[in-house]
Amino acid sequence: MKFENSYSGNFEGAFRGMRLPMNSFAKADSYIDESGKFILGPNDLDLAQRLIKGGSPHDKFLRQIFVSVDITAPFYLWKELDQYKVGTVTDSESTMHRLASKPITKQCFELDDYKNIQVYEREPYNPDTFMDDIWEQLIEVCETLRLWYVQTKDERYWKELIRILPEGWLQQRQWTANYSVVRSIVKQRDGHRLTEWKAFIDWAHTLPYSSELLFV
Repeated sequence: MKFENSYSGNFEGAFRGMRLPMNSFAKADSYIDESGKFILGPNDLDLAQRLIKGGSPHDKFLRQIFVSVDITAPFYLWKELDQYKVGTVTDSESTMHRLASKPITKQCFELDDYKNIQVYEREPYNPDTFMDDIWEQLIEVCETLRLWYVQTKDERYWKELIRILPEGWLQQRQWTANYSVVRSIVKQRDGHRLTEWKAFIDWAHTLPYSSELLFV
């Protein structure tokens, strides 16, 4: 799982909008420095955190801080991440085109943490060896179907490959959201059994003012 090309923006607009309801612009102390970086002032931070702790709708200024990132994640995580629909947009690479474009190998799947998980405890299976064998066979079947489709252009092979493609298949999407969505995710998914959510939370820590706005 990878997070690449992260971008966040509109801090200036979001914090200006935060002060609009009470017209408290005289107390605003955030600014843009000479390098173009947004610097969050202590007065604005104090108000922001009080609004965040007040919950919705007081923290709605977070919806105006935009986030964009390229995420490479397995299908099973995308199904869960897709539950966060409001305020999000995705553009994804085409599974239809990518499946036939290059060999299917272990690198195409999320396999980083499946070992040492007890799947079969009965003899004569060793769990790690058994799962290695299963994956090798499954990948071989997928690659065979891919080659048959490339050689024959028979849509039946492509359709069969789509049917049996494991949930661990990695797909890259450009994911666009806002700080409100990210904050909801890190609060709701902290400690989740899927280790990929820990990777998401680790990425969220890299965003500007994450400690002050996302993890407060």
